[in-house]
Amino acid sequence: MRRIAITLLAAASLWAATPPDDAALERDVKRVIDIYSIMENNAADPVNPEQAFYQGAIPGLLRKLDPHSVFFDPGQFEQLKQMQSSTRKGFGSVVSLLPGRVIVLQALPGTPSARSGISPGDEILAINNIRLDRLELEQLIELLGQAREQPANLVVRRPGNARLMELRLTPEEMQSPSVERAFLLRPGIGYLRVGSFDEATGREIKAAIEKLGGRRLQGLVLDLRNNPGGLVTAAVETASLFLNPGQTILSIRGRKSAAQEETVPGIAQPYTFRMSVLVNAKSASASEIVAGALQDHDRAVIVGEPSFGKGLVQSVFPLSSGTGIALTTALYYTPSGRSIQKPLNASDYELGEASSHLNADKQFRTDKGRTVKGGGGITPDSVVYPAAPSRLRAALEASGSFVSFATEYLATHKVDPGFTVTPALLDQFQAWLSEHRIQPSFGEWAAEREFTQVRLKAEIFNQALGVDKGDEVEALQDLQILKAAEALQ
Repeated sequence: MRRIAITLLAAASLWAATPPDDAALERDVKRVIDIYSIMENNAADPVNPEQAFYQGAIPGLLRKLDPHSVFFDPGQFEQLKQMQSSTRKGFGSVVSLLPGRVIVLQALPGTPSARSGISPGDEILAINNIRLDRLELEQLIELLGQAREQPANLVVRRPGNARLMELRLTPEEMQSPSVERAFLLRPGIGYLRVGSFDEATGREIKAAIEKLGGRRLQGLVLDLRNNPGGLVTAAVETASLFLNPGQTILSIRGRKSAAQEETVPGIAQPYTFRMSVLVNAKSASASEIVAGALQDHDRAVIVGEPSFGKGLVQSVFPLSSGTGIALTTALYYTPSGRSIQKPLNASDYELGEASSHLNADKQFRTDKGRTVKGGGGITPDSVVYPAAPSRLRAALEASGSFVSFATEYLATHKVDPGFTVTPALLDQFQAWLSEHRIQPSFGEWAAEREFTQVRLKAEIFNQALGVDKGDEVEALQDLQILKAAEALQ
């Protein structure tokens, strides 16, 4: 109880807008402790002090500030510190997730999955005695996340083998690169997908660009879709790869801190090839800093969907007993002055610059005088939404038909990078679908023939050559990637 009271007192001193005198602070904290004492002595059920304070009192107090200021108990705070590195625990397998089904696409060399003998096409039937066929997609994701934290017992079925394999895998710390994919969309046009902003992100991006051709590239599509952000220093380093020395990348303004600016270092030697940047509703924080800076300086065309709108400066304060809090202390702004943070509620607009420093839905200007929209988040120059799935596409994806057929096909065939899906193979797939009670009309099949051909090739490549090769195939049909490549012209 004493260590929780100390944590509560430390936290109270941090979030106080105007620090009260010692007597007032002592009186307020004593009131909370008195209430807890009454609960402890009189409640019908025993009171867990950690639950009462760590999950109740302290989070409730922070909730009045904004949704992003949070309290971390000892376990959560330790997890936060681990997340700040680019290493993650795991088994080293890439899987396809469907409701009730987990199918292995790739076992990375040298990882626990590869050493255990798991191969592409294997289906995981149970984890720690929990059958997967009874779980929804969200439950599967949660179970897989929990399994990566400790040794796990797996039941695996291999195609064409009636005997089930029982495996025990121990997770290991593995490097998790920020640059998830790097390849040429066509000669001279590079593509990079960046999944997060970690300590090594800037170096990884530069190394990937050099591998694709460096300054000989004619253009680059930088894909920040679904990138939730990460370290701001990594965002600054990334933007500096493409902007001129001295240009502003972002500014920081807060109620209790002096305004700051981050600019491109004077020694920077930026790339000058044409650029487009892909964002969507899950691109946030550091992703928005990079996209906003490149847009405001007219360095890149932004393509895709409006971004998330998270531009809060989160300062992490360690407390006693291994706990801590992440507190919003300032906001990020793009070079033109746009607040990246979307208003949390209607009253934020009323508070104005004197309080949250949010700017309302105003017009801002890029270096060349183009109008860009404020109000939070990054609005693309070219708004492009993903193609809506047809009824047939939805049925094929939900049933796992591409993955299952690819597994059966590869049991008797070998493929190389020159493999193509022939009309005969498409006919074979159509017959296989009919056997599995998926019988599209002639019109549906004709309309989705090209899509089916690409998806089938991608899944065969996923299992035969690795998911990076499968992604290259799918990129050629991704509407947003195609539009981003067009924008380079």
